[in-house]
Amino acid sequence: MANILVVDDEHGIRDLLWEILNDEGHTVELAENAAQARAARLRERPDLVLLDIWMPDTDGVTLLKEWASAGALTMPVIMMSGHATIETAVEATKIGALAFLEKPVTLQKLLKAVEQGLMRNQRVSQPPLRGVMHAPTGLGAGLVADQVRAPAPALNALQSFDLDLPLREARDAFERGYFEYHLIKEAGSMTRVSEKTGLERTHLYRKLKQLGVEVMRGKRGT
Repeated sequence: MANILVVDDEHGIRDLLWEILNDEGHTVELAENAAQARAARLRERPDLVLLDIWMPDTDGVTLLKEWASAGALTMPVIMMSGHATIETAVEATKIGALAFLEKPVTLQKLLKAVEQGLMRNQRVSQPPLRGVMHAPTGLGAGLVADQVRAPAPALNALQSFDLDLPLREARDAFERGYFEYHLIKEAGSMTRVSEKTGLERTHLYRKLKQLGVEVMRGKRGT
């Protein structure tokens, strides 16, 4: 997954974006102003930046210009604002911003923009193929085959239940397997598991805790 820098002076927005992107499996660094963003840009080398336009010290467009003029705009930048004009959005795009998200940012638009930004970054950074890549043989082929077959345990998660158990224990075992299956299938994304299972995220976290299913969460940035 990717390393994403979120720059926004609103604490609530930073926390919300951290939670969503962290659930998607990304490493998320937070900055509340341009000074912290500059430091994080040098320290973390982010794969993508979500940058608020209106900030108290230096606005996002000015910071974007700064990075562009210094040759530091080596990653996709998605601008965010709840008050920006069309002219501001067009200006940011001309400078080098990949996209513009209007606040309040919807989950669907956020994930789509991030996915497109990371795909573009991957295409730019991926070296061109030289010659023909042949399929590996011997041990190497076995390793590749194992990687391709890796999701198999998830697909088989619902095939081994002890029907001699008392109803409550059998139900818990089924639910545990059910949620583990979807967690593996969705690569640990609580957002997608919530959508797939039809459970609101708070209820989903509570249910997983009750069943003893571990949810891997990243470490929150500053």
